[in-house]
Amino acid sequence: MNERITEFTEAFAEALEAGTFVKLTLGNYKGTDEHLQKIFLRRITTRKGERMLFQYRFDMRDVVKNYDLTAARERLEKYLGSGFRNAHLFTTEADLQLDIGKRNARLNKGKPTFRTLPQRRHDREKDHLIDPGSEYLRALGISTEDGKIRSDQRDKWKQINKFVEVVDGLIERSGLKGKSEISAVDMGCGKGYLTFALYDHLVNNRGIVASITGIDRRADLMETCDGVAKACDFEGLAFRVGDIAGAEIGRPDIVIALHACDTATDDALAKGVAAEASIIVAAPCCHQQVRKQLRPPDELADILKHPVLLERTAETLTDGLRSMLLESRGYATKLFEFVATEHTPKNNMLVAVKEREPSPHMAEAARDLMRRYGIEQQSLAAALGTESQPSI
Repeated sequence: MNERITEFTEAFAEALEAGTFVKLTLGNYKGTDEHLQKIFLRRITTRKGERMLFQYRFDMRDVVKNYDLTAARERLEKYLGSGFRNAHLFTTEADLQLDIGKRNARLNKGKPTFRTLPQRRHDREKDHLIDPGSEYLRALGISTEDGKIRSDQRDKWKQINKFVEVVDGLIERSGLKGKSEISAVDMGCGKGYLTFALYDHLVNNRGIVASITGIDRRADLMETCDGVAKACDFEGLAFRVGDIAGAEIGRPDIVIALHACDTATDDALAKGVAAEASIIVAAPCCHQQVRKQLRPPDELADILKHPVLLERTAETLTDGLRSMLLESRGYATKLFEFVATEHTPKNNMLVAVKEREPSPHMAEAARDLMRRYGIEQQSLAAALGTESQPSI
């Protein structure tokens, strides 16, 4: 191995030993993987002890893994010999920049960019249940390497904390209060911000043994999320590829479906009811099924002749019916604004807690409402056997 490369990797090992290591980046990749661009290294503390997190930046996705500190040096040596032409080591004593040419390498040493080590854990911001310095928030791009929320992610940060606050409150008023183990499924979890945050809160704030699965159709996102979960040693958190309609979810305590489009929300709600979940959380998105069928009662025909009002009515009826149908199966429901409208245009959240006996009266009320507005098909009603009968 080139003398300068050896000197660089020794400096890396020495910084780890001395406790002065801040971070390391590998760039200017010229290797055989056409999609790989950079690798970022930072030290983390997990339940398995001190580890080195490697975040691989590809053109379309990130992959995150962790290694013990000895294996980390071996990995670094491997990458410096297989395509990376530049490496930058940051310590509290000095910055070292390695440039690798075709025939030789050059190592430059300069004054340290960072005089102190980044905090591993941070004081929570006021009224926030989630630590902004959490490793998964860094890996998912919500916070910076020094654990501060990125300016363009403040809205997402607000949503994360509000979501955890909502679910925490639901647990307190449900049959899950006091349980030492809780399971959940997040259907259509997307990039997994909320899934990670809920797991983190249950395990690290409430001391609960949590088992949570995130499900989404996008394989690249699920691979990234699963890698981050493994790198953070979140043993009870997993992600898998699937769609809401076809997903087998077992019998989780909590079912979540945020912004599932149109009838996918109904599929998720129906699965939650079938699983007899203690808590169901949904943020409904799109209401096209009801909108296409909607025929206003005669007394409202002149008002709802305006498309914008008809659209709003379809949304109100759809989510109202969902609430009534859940109540017909013994759930206490609440529909409210999830986050302020300036943060997201789809901001209603429907929550349901299993706490009473089924209500045939509410089922019949839902049927009457459907008949009144000419709604003959509604997916959740069909799944629960509460379909409307056409008026004669």
